[in-house]
Amino acid sequence: MTVRHYCQGIGDCHLLTLPKPDGSLFRILIDCGIHVSIKGGSKLIADIVADIRTETKGEIDVLVVTHEHWDHVSGFLTSNDLFKGFTVKEVWMAWTENGADPEAAEIDKFKASALTALQSASRKLDAERALTPHVAAVRYGLQSVLSFQFGAAGERVRAARDAAAKLSTRQPCYFEPGGPLPQVPDLPNLKIYVLGPPRDKAALRLEEKAGEMYPLSSGGPSARALATGLAVNESPDGTYVDELSPFERNIGTELSAALNGYKGDDGAFDIGAFVRDHYAGPVANATPTEGLDQSWRRIDADWMGIAADLALQLDRGVNNTSLVLAFEFIDTGHVILFPGDAQIGNWLSWKDLKFQVGEKTVTAADLMARTVYLKVAHHGSQNATPQKQGLELMTSTDLSAFIPTSRIDAQNVHWGAMPYDPILSALMAKTSGRVIRADDPWLAKANGKPAFASPSGSILAVRSAPRDPARGPGGLWVEVDLV
Repeated sequence: MTVRHYCQGIGDCHLLTLPKPDGSLFRILIDCGIHVSIKGGSKLIADIVADIRTETKGEIDVLVVTHEHWDHVSGFLTSNDLFKGFTVKEVWMAWTENGADPEAAEIDKFKASALTALQSASRKLDAERALTPHVAAVRYGLQSVLSFQFGAAGERVRAARDAAAKLSTRQPCYFEPGGPLPQVPDLPNLKIYVLGPPRDKAALRLEEKAGEMYPLSSGGPSARALATGLAVNESPDGTYVDELSPFERNIGTELSAALNGYKGDDGAFDIGAFVRDHYAGPVANATPTEGLDQSWRRIDADWMGIAADLALQLDRGVNNTSLVLAFEFIDTGHVILFPGDAQIGNWLSWKDLKFQVGEKTVTAADLMARTVYLKVAHHGSQNATPQKQGLELMTSTDLSAFIPTSRIDAQNVHWGAMPYDPILSALMAKTSGRVIRADDPWLAKANGKPAFASPSGSILAVRSAPRDPARGPGGLWVEVDLV
């Protein structure tokens, strides 16, 4: 197999080429997208699609769409005119993208309710003034996640996924673990296993697990608390019942009323003055030299900080719906693993998988033990490659890896370290240094070479092509021949 990884940074696009018995070439394209924040990203994707067309003559045997995130599907929309000239025989997706599947419809319902709540929170935060630093950071992060879920303008991620599905005249093929394996008669030496996404709802929700992840990070509550709080605030007639509140609605005083001088029903206590002097503004009788202003105590919008937790839940939940494919070469037993952006819940669901192949039973652990090449999940982030049920099971001495990442772009969108240093260190040790990153400096050079020798491990040869300098420094693609 030859794999051409396109190097847009935070985004995935991979072209797999395999020889058929008659000498012709079989092409598999996995995803095509770029993060919405990357300047000139659509033009870079157009360059990538043009290169795919040149390399394949516009003929794709299988198009794999791993999951519904903008950095994996944007190209099918922004470069749709270029893709329309392609011939795509089949489109493969996960069962979670099948609108006729009741469980997939349930996931869609959660996504819709979560996005509605997050959009409402975003609008309310935009209207708030004098946000605390924490809530201001929440607003920024929320805007980033919403643009990532919806695309650059409007609800476009679903449109991009659907545009990919329409590239073939056939209906998409939907796959799940335990279901029929993908069949490719043109490649008799190749067997393809589906490891994810799981059907188990708990696995789809699972974001972290002690002892499995290299780090641990905090999770968050569901959409219900945020949606309920927003409904209370937006209810015009005061009749909305907040089931989550520990108090009846008639207990307490509206902040707006208190700030406007409300003195209570009996007029005996100046609630407005008390709130202003102690919590909400300048003290009424303070001298100019005292300058007492209590507005720093206000937490009007702080409750919407839960939007950050919900946004993370939604983002990671969609990642856990990634279609995970393991390609096994029958003659050598070598496995090439493409996990999409699968996060911890998806990975952990594989441990009990068993495949009956003739008289032989194949387990996921067996496939990982024979993995010689890994497309690293979710740009090498901290919660996308488990330790015990991931890298530690990959015991082949020939293991090599590719990370579709840009550390600078990840920092610019405040995503933290991508790749995460402990995972990168573990990968470097596991592969004897055979790790290629989309942001490797040598990819920007005309005849750049990686630090490791080739052939080495599973890599027989490495080739690269720098991108158009107008698109900034870096490579357009890096290509590896795999044994």
